[in-house]
Parts: sequence; C-alpha cells; structure tokens
Amino acid sequence: MAINLQTAHQNLWEWCRAQGFAGYDPFDALSSRLFQATPLKNSRAMRVGWTQLHKRSPVNLRQLVSIPRERNSKAIALFALSALADCRRNPTKEAETEARELLDDLIWMSLKGHSGAAWGYNFDWQSRSFFAPRGTPTIVPTAFAARALCEAAEVLARDEYLPFARTICDFILNDLNRSEEAKDEVCFSYSPLDRTRVFNASLLAAEALASVGKLTGEASLIDWALQATRYVIRRQREDGSWAYGADDYQSWNDNFHTAFVLSSLSRILQALAAEPEKEFTAETQSTQRSRREFAEQAEGALRRGYEFWRERFFLGNGWPKYFPDRLYPADVHSAASAIAALVELRGRIPGTMILAEQIAEWTVDNLHDPRGFFYYQRRRFYRVRIPYMRWAEAWMSYALARLIEGSYRTASGSERIIGSS
Repeated sequence: MAINLQTAHQNLWEWCRAQGFAGYDPFDALSSRLFQATPLKNSRAMRVGWTQLHKRSPVNLRQLVSIPRERNSKAIALFALSALADCRRNPTKEAETEARELLDDLIWMSLKGHSGAAWGYNFDWQSRSFFAPRGTPTIVPTAFAARALCEAAEVLARDEYLPFARTICDFILNDLNRSEEAKDEVCFSYSPLDRTRVFNASLLAAEALASVGKLTGEASLIDWALQATRYVIRRQREDGSWAYGADDYQSWNDNFHTAFVLSSLSRILQALAAEPEKEFTAETQSTQRSRREFAEQAEGALRRGYEFWRERFFLGNGWPKYFPDRLYPADVHSAASAIAALVELRGRIPGTMILAEQIAEWTVDNLHDPRGFFYYQRRRFYRVRIPYMRWAEAWMSYALARLIEGSYRTASGSERIIGSS
C-alpha cells in the first residue's frame, strides 16, 4: 500500500475541502441545462436513459452538457459525521469548529414547508417507481442528517442540535406515506410522493426515530421504530439476505443497501439497549418482555444478514463486489458503506474491524488517486476515475474516519492503530 489509511483520510479531507465539498454525482444528469432545454425532459424513458448514459460512461461528460458542480445534502451530512468522528478521536478546537461549520451548512440546507426538518437531493431524479423533482424531501438524506445531528447532540451540544433533530421525527411520522400490513409493523415510503416499500429506506427512518427517541426519552418514537424494524426483519430471506424492496421488480440485492440495513439494525438495537427503563415506568411488564423478544429477533436477523453479506460480497483480499454473483464492478460506494457498517458492528460480531481494514486497504490500493480523491469504480478492463463527491468522497471520508476512530477506541488497548506501521 502506497500510503497508510490515516494519510489517505487526511489527503481526502483536504481535497474535498478545497472543492468546497461540492462536485458531481452519478445521478445528477437531469441537472443538465442542455437536457432541460429540450422536450426530452418530459419523457420518463428519456430521463432514465439520460441518467444511465452519464452514470455508466467511463468519461465524465457533465461539463459538456452543462451539469453544475454542487453541494449535496447527504454528502454534507456524511462529511459532518466524518468531522464528528475526528472530533471524538482528537477533540481539538479546530476539529470542533470544522464539525460545527458543516452542521450549520446541513441545517441551512434543510427544506422548508414540511412538518419537520427534511432534506432532498440537489437534482431531479427518476427512479423505476416515481419521479422526484429537485428538492423533494426523501428519507435517505434526511436519515443521515438525523444521524449527524444526534451525534452532534452527544458530542458537542445537546440543547443546540437535539431540538432540531427532533423535528425530523415529525416529518417522518406526518409526511411520509406508510404501508401497514400487520397491526404491529409499518413500512415508511421513500418520499411523500410515493408509496414504495424499500427496506433499507424504511429502516433508516426507524433508525432516526430510535436515535432521537433514545436521546429525548420518548417511548412513542421507540415504538414506531420497532414497528418499522419488524417489517424489515420479517421479510428477510431464508439465506439471510434482503431484497431491495417488497415488490417483484425490487427482488435484487446489492452490497451497500445490505450494509445500510445492517448498520441501521445495529443502531436501533443500541438505542433499545440504552433505553432507561426508569423513564418508561408506565409501560407494562408485558411490553418490556415484548421488547426483549424483539431485540432477540432483531439480533438474530442481523447475524444471519451479516453471514450472508460477509460470505457473498467480499473476496479474501477485501475486494467488495457490487452484486453477490458478479466480480465487477468493484464500486467505491460498496467499499465505503461496508467499512462504516463493519465499524458499527464492532463489539457485536467478531472480526469486523479486521475485514474493515482489509477493505480499506484494498480501496486505497485500487481506487485512490495520488491527488487525494477516490475513483468511482474498477471495471474489468479499466477504472472509472471520476470523483463523485457524495457517492465516493463523502462516503470514504466517513468510512475512514470511523475506522481510524474505532481502532483508537479499542477497549482493551491491544488492537494496533491502523496505518501506524
């Protein structure tokens, strides 16, 4: 490995900061001023085709078709989480200032006109199911904003960040659509515009509710989180995997969406374990017993999911596969989200930090540019060297920060500091 992980993290951070944390995205094609000036923008098929053209191209055509470099709210949330991890590891005034500035930017980027704080993407987006115009609030960037704000409440200032994080729960409970297929479960939609049942997205909503509920002591938020979690764990396949969603056209699974499910499950279980029973004395013993049974079921689902993911998505050298049955593409997003998930699972499942370091080293060896950023993908005969700010850089910054922090915070003190030799 040419550089160690700490150096890679620092160089990446400096490169991203020099860009103003702004850049391109794999899905930003509909921001093209050229495309928007044509009638093609009104065609669903053309929106999908135009997006896939730019997403799959090994050459970055965005400047030619006037796609602007912009800040993305999920990327800012991830950079804030990275800064908070660095602040926990090295609590200097400079680290705190950097985290606070990103958190301020994140709060400023929240969308207005909804029941609570929410975030969306900075480009029009066409999925298989629905069209989301620029600025549509969606649960994925919103949940990562909630994660950043909850961590900021614990690391920096509870009174400053927790009240704003609490309003996110109002958006989730009042503005997102819900599928209720059993009386004790619920699935949250991706946005207020759709009724899709996407497992990782609904579980991210559950994570946000559980994380805020843990900090505020609101039993009702925990209960909503448990209902959404039941929906997902009951739809785990026999082999331990999860499909992307509940509909037939969503039957595929991939590396990073599985990582999202495992990360959220772990965080929900942590919130449940940290729940102080003395603050919920009105609950009956039956409810407490039900929660313990739920925790056991969720723990079992997490372990089965992890075993499938570990066995099917990674080679022995840390190579992260995008799909379980294909070697290519090796995608930076799969690598980074896997590293972050493995750090989340540290202490719950043995050996996760070893695998996380293997993946990180493989990614630095294969997808790192000497200028500091990370490439998008390694394909069979070439690498796609486009630096995508959200998909690649923000995720790798978060992943490396959490991995470095995790090694420093080893309880026994026996684990070596990564990248130090």
